[in-house]
Order: sequence, then structure tokens, then C-alpha cells
Amino acid sequence: MYNKLKLLTALSIALTSFSYANTLTLSSKDIVPNSMMNKSHEFTGFGCTGENLSPHLQWKNVPEGTKSFAITVYDPDAPTGSGWWHWQVVNIPAFVRELTSGAGNKNNINLPQGARQIENDYGSKSFGGACPPKGHGIHNYQFTLHALSVEKLPLPDNASGALTGYMINANTIASASFKALYKRD
Repeated sequence: MYNKLKLLTALSIALTSFSYANTLTLSSKDIVPNSMMNKSHEFTGFGCTGENLSPHLQWKNVPEGTKSFAITVYDPDAPTGSGWWHWQVVNIPAFVRELTSGAGNKNNINLPQGARQIENDYGSKSFGGACPPKGHGIHNYQFTLHALSVEKLPLPDNASGALTGYMINANTIASASFKALYKRD
């Protein structure tokens, strides 16, 4: 009986380790999860003077059946009643495994062919950096990668952040996230 229990425990640990090793992951060379972002990721405007540079993002352990990816950056702490969409990129081809720093510029020159940026809450089809109100404390920025079951999301040219989020979630096979922090002095 003891040997059976020992074998079952070892098998359980091995399967758990295998499961975690094959889970979709998202990381960045520019941002340490659960840490403060630097000035390069701060918005330019609204009283903020950052570089408005989208961070490098990379992912691995893509699930079978993935036909495209979407990336979202969202601040649930924005004092709007509905949070703030800083970046939504959809239709990233399934073979892509990273976006370079600055990929979220307005010209789309650093995005993979076919990828599409949705208008953020600043009113621009690009990355919009952190810019919490002065004195509002630390905000949590959620960077999320979605592995999607479709090659392209059927979104109109003027899709809202909410509609885009709905379509992303309706077609997500798996997702991976990390949180970054920012406080405006």
C-alpha cells in the first residue's frame, strides 16, 4: 500500500510539473511583473511626459488549435467606472512569438503583417502608456495574451474596447497575463 501511495504521489507531481511546463506564458524584457514600469512606458499627453513606448512582449507554450493571438493592456483602477484600455492588438498571426519594444506605434511598422490595433481610450489606434491621475496612487496594468481559435476577429473599423474584449473572450482558447504597476508623481 505504501509503495502504491508513493507511486501515485510521484505521478501526481510529475503530471502537475508537466502541466505547468506546457502552460501558455507571457513575459517581457522591459517589465518585471508586479513591479513599477519606467518612464518609457508612460503616456505622452494628459499632463504625462513619458515616451509612450509599448514594451517588448514574448510568449511560449502555445496551445494546439491556436489560429491567432490578441494582446490587451488594461487598467482596472482608472477612475472611469469601467477601467481604461491602453492597448488592444488583434489578428496577430499564429506563428508570431514576440512583439518588439515600440511595436505599438501609430504607424504599425513594427507589428506583424495582418495585426490590427484597436482605438484605445486615449482615442488612438496605438499603444497608450500609463498616465494615472496625480495623487490617485498606484495603478495595476494588466498585460494579457490571448490564444484565439480564429485567424481574424470580425470587428468593424470603429470597434470599441468593450466589443473587442467581448470578441477576444468569445474566441480565447487560453490566456496568460502579468501585472505591472505605475504611479504618477
